[in-house]
Order: sequence, then structure tokens, then C-alpha cells
Amino acid sequence: MSSKKQCSQPGESTGNSTETRRDFIKKSSFLTAIALTPVTIVKSAEKQWDEKFADIFEKVPLTLEVNGVKHSLSVEPRTTLLDLLREEFALTGTKKGCDRGQCGACTVHVNGVRINSCLSLAITNSGKKVTTIEGLANGDDLHPMQEAFIKHDGFQCGYCTSGQIMSATALVKEGHTHSEAEIKEFMSGNICRCGAYPNIVKAIQEVKGGQPS
Repeated sequence: MSSKKQCSQPGESTGNSTETRRDFIKKSSFLTAIALTPVTIVKSAEKQWDEKFADIFEKVPLTLEVNGVKHSLSVEPRTTLLDLLREEFALTGTKKGCDRGQCGACTVHVNGVRINSCLSLAITNSGKKVTTIEGLANGDDLHPMQEAFIKHDGFQCGYCTSGQIMSATALVKEGHTHSEAEIKEFMSGNICRCGAYPNIVKAIQEVKGGQPS
């Protein structure tokens, strides 16, 4: 049976080094200890544990281009692209909403394709070009989609607006603007809790009207 093939007898080589097994046990034991520790103690020791996590999860090199600027740095493998943009580069226009890829507030472009940055690990974007809402405008000149959102009042509280605009600009490039129904379908991944959807559609339609077919 397959279970027997996966087991090894005492003294046999498993193909893994002793150091690898020790690292695994070390990480597992540490994470188990955290799970069993009372919340009050966890909060009081938060800073010290952050340092422990940093020791266990070693950083890896990462090179990527953000809004036309190349960066070389080291990040923890678990760091999401969203957290990297907000915490390392202070690009807080990209919002953290649900943090589960369901609201679209964290939408950015990677190599021209829109993605939910909360679902993408930073290290998987090595060597790629990332564009955030801060990089959409050309200096003081707003992108046509930004201008259209302002003109048609495509936002209320504004929290989802950056993600809406990033998705909308990608939507036009993708060619999914043949009808109001199609626009709504392909913008459905971006939630506006204020309900500004009709105005968002109008903004997209205006920008599409100014684009070649």
C-alpha cells in the first residue's frame, strides 16, 4: 500500500537532512505553542513573538517594479502583495477590505492584468510590474477613468473607489464593455457598499466612448 511506501525503517535514509527535520519540528512546536497560549498572554508578548516569527520565517529576496520604480528588498514568504504595498511602500490607496478576495478593494494591475493583491504573495510577483491607484495618473493629470468617476459621482464613502477604478480601467482594455449588462458582470468582483453602481457604469461607458473600438 502507498502508506507503507511512504514510511521508512529505523536507520534508513528518508532523503531529508537532519537539519530539515529539526527545522520542521522547531516551526511546528512554536506554532503549536502559540495556538495553545491564552489570548491575554499572546497580546502582552506580541512584540517578542513578532521577532520570533521573523527568526523562523526567513526573508527571501524580491525584485519588482511598482509604479515605474524598481525595488529590491527582502520579504517574508508569507507577505501578501497588498501588505507589501501598504506597509513597505506606504501606497495606502490600495485598500484592505475583506482580505479574502471577495470585495475587490485591493485591486491592482500586475503586468497590465487586474488581480486581488490580498490573494497574491509578494514573492510570486518577482520581476513583474505592479501598478496601483497612485501610479494611474500622469503626475497631476488624472487618468480618464479617474476623471469620469469624479464627473459621474462614481463613489460615496470612497473606500472601494481605488479598486473600482483599477478594475474599470482593466475592463476597458479587456474589451468587456459592449453593454451595460456585460460591464456589470465583469465588475461584479468589486463591491460598493454605498450602492454607486449606476454611476460607476456611466463612468466606464464614457471612457469606453472615448476609446477606439
